[in-house]
Amino acid sequence: MEKKPLQKPLRRGKDRSEYAIRDYVLITIGVFMISIAVNWIFAPNNTVTGGLTGIGIILFKLTGIPIYITNLLLNIPLFLVGVWKLGGSHFGLKTLYGTLSLSLFFKLTSPLLEHPLTHEALLASIYGGLLLGLGLGIVFRGRATTGGTDLVARLLQHYIGKQPGFLLLFIDGSIILTAAIVFGVERVLYALISLFITSKTIDFVQEGISRAKVAYIITSKVEEVREGLLYDIDRGVTKLTATGGYTGEERPLLMCVVYQSEVSRLKDLIRTIDPNAFVIVSDAHEVLGEGFKPA
Repeated sequence: MEKKPLQKPLRRGKDRSEYAIRDYVLITIGVFMISIAVNWIFAPNNTVTGGLTGIGIILFKLTGIPIYITNLLLNIPLFLVGVWKLGGSHFGLKTLYGTLSLSLFFKLTSPLLEHPLTHEALLASIYGGLLLGLGLGIVFRGRATTGGTDLVARLLQHYIGKQPGFLLLFIDGSIILTAAIVFGVERVLYALISLFITSKTIDFVQEGISRAKVAYIITSKVEEVREGLLYDIDRGVTKLTATGGYTGEERPLLMCVVYQSEVSRLKDLIRTIDPNAFVIVSDAHEVLGEGFKPA
């Protein structure tokens, strides 16, 4: 007798469309936040952000050319050259949408240049960095970018063979050096604070608050600990094989993911069963699957 599947097959077409809509919503929210950070905080305080937006701020102060025009004039040719030289797979429609919508929001939020959130440079670097990091992190969650220096880095890598990380560092460093000449060294020091905060905020948005912990347990009472984790704490357990570095002997290693609120119960359980057990507990930034987020 043929067994029936436990669940219906996924309707992949519908799933793709749902994810696509979600991604474009995230990109729109993200670029809106980026435009607010630039026009409401960074540009009025002569603080650069790195990337092509930093070039836009510098040119705006020197020539009065609106940032949205600079963003288009720099990004669109880069996008087209990138598609020509590297192929469309490297530069998807979402990146084009991110670039165009960012310019649109730069235009729509440009009145904020006349009413900045603050004139205090340190506050501008802190809150601007937070808002910019939130926006970029949300765009990245939408699986897109807003163009910029990452496109330049990919093109340069194609021609000169250097790693993208080194090229991005060189490009952003050159932009910041230019800003030091235009705005002065002190403003650049504030910009470095902002860049650090932006980077950490992007990581926070990408990884989220660490509410889950992963525990690795080496114990001589494997079955007792396994049953305690399964039935007392009600969490799944994976049994791995580890090799002792000193003895060379193989021994079981238990891996268990729990919520942060369950860590104390886990440690008490293991301490009760085997006080000599070796336990490592570390952060699990994102957990997908049964009992946690849907995969």
